[in-house]
Amino acid sequence: MDDFEDRSKPFYQRSLQLLQAAHVPFLVGGAYAFCIYTGITRHTKDLDLFVRQRDFARALNTFCEAGYRAEKTFPHWLGKAFGDEDSIDIIYQAGNGLCPVDDLWFDRAPEAELFDLPVRLTPPEEMICMKAYIMERERYDGADVAHLLFHCARQIDWSHLLRCFGPDWRILLTHLILFGFIYPTEGNRIPAKFLQELVRRLENDEPTNGQPPLCRGTLLSRVQFLPDLQTGHFRDARLEPRVGLSAAEIEAWTQAAGAHAKPHLAAQED
Repeated sequence: MDDFEDRSKPFYQRSLQLLQAAHVPFLVGGAYAFCIYTGITRHTKDLDLFVRQRDFARALNTFCEAGYRAEKTFPHWLGKAFGDEDSIDIIYQAGNGLCPVDDLWFDRAPEAELFDLPVRLTPPEEMICMKAYIMERERYDGADVAHLLFHCARQIDWSHLLRCFGPDWRILLTHLILFGFIYPTEGNRIPAKFLQELVRRLENDEPTNGQPPLCRGTLLSRVQFLPDLQTGHFRDARLEPRVGLSAAEIEAWTQAAGAHAKPHLAAQED
């Protein structure tokens, strides 16, 4: 990341200073936090900052007032501020409508130093949760999840991690099973009782017979499960109250995936 840091450091450093001076609380995530947690570096042209929803507009306005261009790129989760060649991503939840940034993120955020400034990082549990849902055809963050589990296992609050997933605990179980496959000699990093509890939960889970057919695949990929929605048989899980995205927000996010993502049935929204 050194070449990018040399070029990008002034803009990123200035950005952090602007938000700190404006008293906009933020957490550093993305590639930079991932590097601090795992030691794995990768080139990036943006810096991911996480804020509470109530601070989203104020964070973007801070950049505008300083003379930078800023926009609500996808108002349901993401805004951007632009330098000459680099950008800052301002994020308050995941693109699928889950994982909202709340007070617990800040309560549990570890301290670090970035660009010679004191910052706080997105907690590893929240990073794992956000990345665990990303299973697009063109992007899969499962390797990041495995690396975070490997490097952060000793500091993870496993009960909290499970709470992060809520009713989607099967996704967590899936990644834990994959971890055992990826690192067959490192299984002791995952508490045996924790894994056993999830397996018992799976064994005792009752099928949701009698309920209207639901597709949760759209929480993992905004494009690959469109055929299931277009049949009219399945409801889109992103329209459920616990997610709460509107049909218009879903459509805008889907279209941004590219020309191959055809409009789906907006009429699914009640």
